[in-house]
Amino acid sequence: MQSFTAVLHKEEDMYVAECPEVGTVSQGKNIDEAVSNLKEATELYLEEFPVKEKRKTWLTTFEVAIDARA
Repeated sequence: MQSFTAVLHKEEDMYVAECPEVGTVSQGKNIDEAVSNLKEATELYLEEFPVKEKRKTWLTTFEVAIDARA
C-alpha cells in the first residue's frame, strides 16, 4: 500500500482531482466521487507504469499580485 496526494478544485459543476506524484487526473460530481475516480485512474496507471522509487510531494502556497484595475 502506498499513499498519494489528491489536489482538488471546482470547475463549473464538476470537481477535478489530480495526483501530482504520477500526473493522473479525474473528475466527479462531488469531492468523494472525484477522489474515488482519481484512485481508480491512478491504480490503472500504476499497473502499466509502476513507480520505481518513492516520491515525496511538497505542498506549499505562494502569493501573486493581482492588479485591481483589471
